[in-house]
Amino acid sequence: MKLNCSQSELNAALQLVSRAVSNRPTHPVLANVLLAADEVTGKLRLTGFDLSLGIQTSISASIEKSGAITLPAKLFGEIVSKLSNDSPLMLTSDENSQQVELTSKSGTYQVRGMLADDFPDLPLVESGTSLKLNPLSLSSAIKSTLFASSTDDAKQLLTGVNLTFDGYDIESAATDGHRLAILNLNNILSQSKDNEISSSIKKFSITLPSKSLREVEKFLITCDISKPINFFIDKGQVVFISVDEIITIRALEGSYPNYSQLLPDKFSNTLEFDRKEFIASLERIAVLADQHNNVIKITVDDNSNLIKISTDAQDIGTGFESLPVVLKGESFQIAFNVRYLLDGLKVIDSNMIKLSCNAPTTPAVFSPVNSDVNFTYLVMPVQIRN
Repeated sequence: MKLNCSQSELNAALQLVSRAVSNRPTHPVLANVLLAADEVTGKLRLTGFDLSLGIQTSISASIEKSGAITLPAKLFGEIVSKLSNDSPLMLTSDENSQQVELTSKSGTYQVRGMLADDFPDLPLVESGTSLKLNPLSLSSAIKSTLFASSTDDAKQLLTGVNLTFDGYDIESAATDGHRLAILNLNNILSQSKDNEISSSIKKFSITLPSKSLREVEKFLITCDISKPINFFIDKGQVVFISVDEIITIRALEGSYPNYSQLLPDKFSNTLEFDRKEFIASLERIAVLADQHNNVIKITVDDNSNLIKISTDAQDIGTGFESLPVVLKGESFQIAFNVRYLLDGLKVIDSNMIKLSCNAPTTPAVFSPVNSDVNFTYLVMPVQIRN
């Protein structure tokens, strides 16, 4: 392998694919990135793969001789990142060598790697379901629900986001057992002649790990929103493809819980209030609440157009704020983990919010008012003792 390339482009590509390199690899080669140079296409392809998440990207290069090798992701990445960005880089390695020589205007480095044949093939879906997705809509589906997934590895399915595709629409949902975020989007699929929904493609669901979806979210930010993302799924393997980038994800196995049964059919109390004012009040109250147990109380008086948001951090201090609301229902008091509220409210794209609930011990639901966005955020209250 022999090639010349830009330091800045190689550095950016290494930073990207290294996010799919395991910190605790089950095999030494999984701590490496794969570099494959092709003199026909004039591209240097880089791949990181931890057997669950794979990221592949390509950069343009002046390639004199094709070849492939794997190099330690962390070491090689740090060397390249510290080289001058105005210096072209030369990479050379012998056909049977496990070493690359990296030359810049300031010096030469030799890095020992492993043979490319030892690196596992990135799974690519050759059959199964193929769709073209709107990148902006897909990004919204991930961002609006990802935060509600569990961080407890013992609840493996709940550490992911469940995506349900139905025709041109998608429902994205995530829960950690204490809260549930659901977003319904219409027309997430690009409606082009080559993307017509086949009658043979039935409604289907898949649960993808949150860690991997965070990389998909970053990937979508860089995509051209006017061009659809290619999405493939087959036998639990999902692949996202843009012009020069591929992300492959192994889906979580098992059936996601039937979360729709958690949503109450009707509510006896509803409150409508300004989202930004409510968030600002919560963030001020949270300064004290965070010192104790993160619990805040919302007290509603049906004789007033105000709610009281309060916290009592034992042996530290107390605080309360008042906020104007529109109330339908009776007086009540309910308590929440303030961090759960802030997480959900910050992803709702609406000026006005509605809080619907029945009792201090039953699920409460937050949703946007007068919005085209179909978003539901369910939070389990904290039981309080008077």
